[in-house]
Amino acid sequence: MSKIRSLFPLLCLGLLAGCFNPGADLARGDAAYEIIPPQDPERGPPDYRIGVLDTLSVRVFQEPELTFETLQVDASGTINFPLVGQVDAAGKTAIELSEMLEAGLGARFIRDPQVVVGVVSSAAQRVVVEGSVTEPGVYEIAGTSSLLEAIARAKGPTITAVEDEVIVFRQIDGQQYGAIFNLRHIREGRVPDPEILGGDRIVVGFSAVKGLYQDFLRAAPIFNIFTRF
Repeated sequence: MSKIRSLFPLLCLGLLAGCFNPGADLARGDAAYEIIPPQDPERGPPDYRIGVLDTLSVRVFQEPELTFETLQVDASGTINFPLVGQVDAAGKTAIELSEMLEAGLGARFIRDPQVVVGVVSSAAQRVVVEGSVTEPGVYEIAGTSSLLEAIARAKGPTITAVEDEVIVFRQIDGQQYGAIFNLRHIREGRVPDPEILGGDRIVVGFSAVKGLYQDFLRAAPIFNIFTRF
């Protein structure tokens, strides 16, 4: 009995820790889907945004010296283009980058330039899955994925996971946003499965109570807690 009393304060601390909610100020419910929406079959996939180490083609109409069949985005997300200099390419669509190059060339050098940017090859898009999953890590996705698919790549939640506290972080217009989803409700089909994009970070919540209880069960044989006297 004295051994149980010695563990009781530890259990109380675990219960208090389990009440701590680090995602209290993040979006939930409908507000979460406004930040991380599900994929719309009618809308189709979103416009591809250029990533680091992607290979591009750039064609400037009637300017062969400014036309490149291949031009690689460097590790910092930029390209170095003649007459324009260093241009931020990562995070832009091909159309947005075309307009940026047109503006740079037209400012001083070429009258009414017409620029067409294409993506020759795309470096693998990656998402980070961490927290209470079996195999946390960085995983490659082809274009887009879903929250269930991304967590499945990490071999699913652990026994101590809090499935209604799954947070997705995303950079939108240079700002980081976070939204909380209920994985169990998604799996049951009660709410949509949000679309996951390259660069997203997924954090599966941890239950201090569950974790402490697992430690308690592992320690029980050692301390002979359930032995009758």
